[in-house]
Amino acid sequence: MEGTSKLKTKRMIMFWAKLFVVLVQTGCYAYLWFYHYKDMMPVEYWRRGNWAIVALYAMFIMVFSKSFGALKVGYLKTWDIMYSQMLTIFCVNGVTYLQLSLINGDWSFLENSAPMFALSAADFFIVLIWAVFMRWIYAIIYPPHEMLLIYGDISPDRIIRKLEARKDKYHVKDKVPLSAGRDAIFEKILQYDAILVGDIPAQDRNRFIKYCFEKNIRCYSIPKISDIMIINAESIDLFDSPLLLFRNNGLTYRQLFVKRCMDIAVSLAGIVIASPVMLAIAIAIKLWDRGPIFYRQKRQTRDGREFDILKFRSMIVDSEKNGARLARTHDDRITPVGRILRRSHFDELPQLFNILKGDMSFVGPRPERKVITEEYTREIPEFPYRLKVKAGLTGYAQVYGQYNTVPYDKLKLDLTYITKYTFWLDIKLIFLTVKILFQKEKSEGVADTQKTALKDSK
Repeated sequence: MEGTSKLKTKRMIMFWAKLFVVLVQTGCYAYLWFYHYKDMMPVEYWRRGNWAIVALYAMFIMVFSKSFGALKVGYLKTWDIMYSQMLTIFCVNGVTYLQLSLINGDWSFLENSAPMFALSAADFFIVLIWAVFMRWIYAIIYPPHEMLLIYGDISPDRIIRKLEARKDKYHVKDKVPLSAGRDAIFEKILQYDAILVGDIPAQDRNRFIKYCFEKNIRCYSIPKISDIMIINAESIDLFDSPLLLFRNNGLTYRQLFVKRCMDIAVSLAGIVIASPVMLAIAIAIKLWDRGPIFYRQKRQTRDGREFDILKFRSMIVDSEKNGARLARTHDDRITPVGRILRRSHFDELPQLFNILKGDMSFVGPRPERKVITEEYTREIPEFPYRLKVKAGLTGYAQVYGQYNTVPYDKLKLDLTYITKYTFWLDIKLIFLTVKILFQKEKSEGVADTQKTALKDSK
């Protein structure tokens, strides 16, 4: 009971801390409304009307914060929190300013944007202090979990390396193989405050999860392919029997139509905005070695259909004369211009034309070569599942994974996108894509000894 009481206290602290920052931001907007924008409106607002406007702003903050994870202190790193907060402030104040312009009814009102920019700057300063302070508070009240890792035939080293990157949250103190026996593992579980169940048979995994539930022990589990499908299945009540519906046919016609409209609009806007940058890149590539500017390669999109993907050439001419392989960490085929393009992801810009043509979508699984897909499929029979939607310039696996993420994990990320697709998810991933442009690990190649990312994929 004492442990439960402490946990409730910790959660209460985090709840009030999150509510506090929302109220402070709302208070700043309330000041701006009452002492500036209210008097500019064509009609006079009574007391309840004024507070309704302010409450609507608070609602915008909570909705966008939830969508971008802007209040997930502890779960996300400080930089990720700040980026999410920047997106939240941009969206909330942008929508609010549009709302005020529509209420005013005079488009000249758009010229009066200085106060809203000042509010955005104040909001950012507030959340910066709040995020740094709450990260410190979180580290005090939530020290790293002393974890027991239960693993099967697959080596646990890879997942342990990933957990070590977040030593502020996780600490694998001990590990035990499934072969140690169920009773021995049950005894060990009671010695820890958190358990990580690795990639073990579902029957054994379910027993450990239920045991942790019974004993009120925090439990983490590495999901299987089927788990991804179950998580995002539609729940149906058949009288007193709950059912899960798996549609298994990709996106609906309505979703495809809306997605295609967005692809056309975004690709056209992107081509216009990025045209000066693309021209400069083309000149730089041509001046370096007089070779072709663009690189074309057969890739697969929805239902396995092949198309010619278009990229700025970042490697030497005839870079794959000895066979296809992914870029390596220290790849001598990459030109100096190409290294800059890959690090900034600007080599992908010509794919805006692929999107406009309809071969790709702006958001979706990264397109793979047929030969690599076939190689992955021999090891992972479910790998073609990701071909239920069009390939994308960015996507769930690109934002939350890395260039050299192993295929099994990449498949799970792509299936997460396919099974939980919404139009808003596409918008969110587009915003989050900007962040990965500044993360070097997102463009790191596979190990020098690898041709594909298949090594240690399961």
